[in-house]
Amino acid sequence: MRRFLILSQLVTVILLAACQPGEEPQPGEEPQPREEPQPREEPQPREEPQSRKEPQRMSYNNTDIPTLQAKMAMGELDAHTLTSYYLDRIERLDRHGPALNAVIELNPAALAIADTLDQERRNGSVRGLLHGIPVLLKANIDTADKMATSAGSLALQNHYAARDAFIVTGLRAAGAIILGKTNLSEWANFRSNHSSSGWSSLGGQTRNAYDQTRNPCGSSSGSAVAVAAGLVSVAIGTETDGSIVCPASSNGIVGIKPTLGLVSRQGIIPIAHSQDTAGPMGRTVLDAAILYSVLIAEDINDTSAPPFPHELPDVLAAIENASLEGKRIGVWRNYAGANADARVEQILTNSLATLRRQGAVIVDDIQIETQGLRNAEFEVLLYEFKAGLNAYLATSGATLPDLQAIITYNQQQADRVMAFFGQETLELAQTKGPLDEQVYLDALHLSKALAQNGIDGAIKTHDLDALIAPTGGPAWLTDHVNGDRSSGISSASLAAVAGYPAVTLPAGYVEGLPVGLTFFGAAGTDAQLVALAHAFEQVSRVRVALEF
Repeated sequence: MRRFLILSQLVTVILLAACQPGEEPQPGEEPQPREEPQPREEPQPREEPQSRKEPQRMSYNNTDIPTLQAKMAMGELDAHTLTSYYLDRIERLDRHGPALNAVIELNPAALAIADTLDQERRNGSVRGLLHGIPVLLKANIDTADKMATSAGSLALQNHYAARDAFIVTGLRAAGAIILGKTNLSEWANFRSNHSSSGWSSLGGQTRNAYDQTRNPCGSSSGSAVAVAAGLVSVAIGTETDGSIVCPASSNGIVGIKPTLGLVSRQGIIPIAHSQDTAGPMGRTVLDAAILYSVLIAEDINDTSAPPFPHELPDVLAAIENASLEGKRIGVWRNYAGANADARVEQILTNSLATLRRQGAVIVDDIQIETQGLRNAEFEVLLYEFKAGLNAYLATSGATLPDLQAIITYNQQQADRVMAFFGQETLELAQTKGPLDEQVYLDALHLSKALAQNGIDGAIKTHDLDALIAPTGGPAWLTDHVNGDRSSGISSASLAAVAGYPAVTLPAGYVEGLPVGLTFFGAAGTDAQLVALAHAFEQVSRVRVALEF
């Protein structure tokens, strides 16, 4: 049975849940405004309603957010039960069983927060579309609670933020339960060029959800694996270049990399302000879009972000009207690793046939020049990492004050921190000067020009609504001796360096391993890309749900 409620149905569920018992909103009646609850109240003791029946034990590992909200609105489920379900699943599958190792830390207050939200619902108050929905955060995102913000590094294992990241404040205000934090490639995979994606000195190695001998990709490894394995409905990842879309593709889920600046970076351990963004990950485009709709907000303190748009992308409204009919979609053919794997090319061919059957106009063989992009981007990342990390450490109350102190700590703890690979990338970044050096400015100009002109030029020349390409190849075997040994297939860098949006979703499988398809386009076209991905998802339906 199709498990999907369009936005209007979901809003109806929220309105019904917000009514007092026995009340229903009258036709045409606007809901009365209410004071927005503070996002960080102290949890209240759980109050059991006198007539409350214990919810029947059910499986929610493949249940989408609209269905969960409908069940909670009808009294068939509550936040406490859902949170307990995920905590139990994490214990059985992440700590034991297949030992996915996706979750680096759990929030000890999660159940108490769920109780508070349940009481609010019983009192007729629903904060938003995520009321009572547990969410996992990548461990480089600040939370002002008893969870560390570590970036997976032993050097920051005791770093507890004094305040929530901007996006976390928004999540709490929307009723989300911060369930815990996920493991990641240490320092978001900016420590060494011989690293193993999904490994950190604090969290160990995260394993691919579909094959535990395979790599989950990174750096948002734990977030992707947790969603794929049903440890949570949705999670937050971060991306500088591929760190949302690659693990999403490798674990058979949806990942959205926003247009730069639509989602605040305040309170997130940085790599590069010219590319960094947080973004949603979910099992369906709709779930990821619901989470994305909460994340989009202007943050005046994110001063390095591009100007915030006057009109926000309405991703949920776009989904309601999603269609492929008449959409002009360009096929980017000279992505990294193109034609390296005939099985990936066949998945792309099958996807194009699906798009054509739905009335899309396929403009094939788009070539985009990227010569010099990789080297220029890396130069930018080295400069911006040093400047950004030093600024973060100096203002966040971290016990280590700057990058040099991190490097020194790692040297002192080399047996634990550098058991498998070194920190040559950190050391190289430390040699860089301030952000007014001409080397940096030239590299920034070149990388942005190549990426942005490449995408904008292709779209304008061919009058395109979007571009597509395989996100990556099938997951490779995890190898701590040689580091990552992927197929080299990737389409992530162009949108990442440009600061433009990208959406990946499952498109097929190679020997049971997922391969994603990425829709990407011009700045600010997030809603359009989400709608195209949703329309493709509804007709392709290739994702194979995991059953542990």
